[in-house]
Amino acid sequence: VPTCGASRFALLSGRYPTAAVQVSNNAIRDTHPDWGTRSLPAHFRSNGYQTLAMGKISHYPGGLTGADWMVGPEELPGAWDRCWIPEAPWTTAEGMMHGYAGGVPRDRGVSPPSEAFDGPDTAYPDAWVAAEAVKTLEQLADNPQPWFFGVGFFKPHLPFACPKKWHDLHEQAVLDLCPEVAAKPTWPAGWYKSGEFRGNYAHEAGRDPETDPEYARLMRRAYAACVSYMDAQVGRVLSALRETGQQDNTIVVIWSDHGFLLGEHAIWGKHCLYEQALRSPLMIRHPGILTPGEVCSATVETVDIYPTLAELCGLPAPEGLDGLSLNSKLVDPRAAADKPAHGFWTDGEITIRTDRWRLCADRTRERIELFDYSSDPDETRNHAADHADVVEQLLAQLRQVPQPVNLKKVNQQKLR
Repeated sequence: VPTCGASRFALLSGRYPTAAVQVSNNAIRDTHPDWGTRSLPAHFRSNGYQTLAMGKISHYPGGLTGADWMVGPEELPGAWDRCWIPEAPWTTAEGMMHGYAGGVPRDRGVSPPSEAFDGPDTAYPDAWVAAEAVKTLEQLADNPQPWFFGVGFFKPHLPFACPKKWHDLHEQAVLDLCPEVAAKPTWPAGWYKSGEFRGNYAHEAGRDPETDPEYARLMRRAYAACVSYMDAQVGRVLSALRETGQQDNTIVVIWSDHGFLLGEHAIWGKHCLYEQALRSPLMIRHPGILTPGEVCSATVETVDIYPTLAELCGLPAPEGLDGLSLNSKLVDPRAAADKPAHGFWTDGEITIRTDRWRLCADRTRERIELFDYSSDPDETRNHAADHADVVEQLLAQLRQVPQPVNLKKVNQQKLR
């Protein structure tokens, strides 16, 4: 589900969206009364775990939804023993979420989409998140109570802002997309105008990545730089886990809430159902794993993380979860997928992904896009007309999944 709030709703609830609000940034805030007491952290808390959330775990960093995200109401009340952001130069949670160097917050529509300040990692928010995580792990090492600790980094979310040294790392490594990959679809499609990228940030006069290849390379380089910067901060946290003696008794999940198109389909953003928007990192490590470091190619879903953690920790999974435990994939990375993956977007748009195919459909199911990753991994053609039998089969599978109701189109310009 390609927005921060919607993807994190799937993670924390273990459920597919069944209402339009659940594919919005306020999915958790507005629907938690229906499921919050059965959420992933609440389930662990009710089973004796101390639950901590620091940084961006749900949509609102620090878990507060009022002015500047610094006052109540809580986004997911009753789930966390503590939910907070680190003390840092950025004075508000919203300012930290979109922070520029040295404590400068974003000025929506005025601030640039990227920044490369020549300074230390602490010039940007994620280094402060890492430092707070290390400090917290040192405290938890002396705590006999089991704990569930969510550490939420911000990058590579827009703006693509991080220290210059990470931009320099990718100076020679950014490639141009092939013209057919960067082209706007010529068929009826779920294409959109990249409202977050274009509307929430100010671009230099006359510079557009669709028409300016050098600017496109600059944006891709800045995105890659933010990934490397964030990776380094994750490394600090994992080193602290080892140094505090907790590594052999801790399950680690590294997950990202969505992908991001960097010019594919002439889109700069995430608010669509194409592969690059929905495919995201997922790494699971636990002390008893038999084949560490192996890659599993099976298609899985964010909703699978909840039942996976429950099983690995010996907890009963609540009834009604839509996900399935991935423990069999951890035992045997060659195991096949147990089910297709699903994605949802506003106005009733939906997708289903198997090992070979992705079908995207609008609310009426009249606009169909079908991509064949065995022959066309970059989604340069709509294969629906050539494979009517596959379309029917995938549509039948979609009908078995709950569909969000009370659908309204979200204003892309207002998405964060």
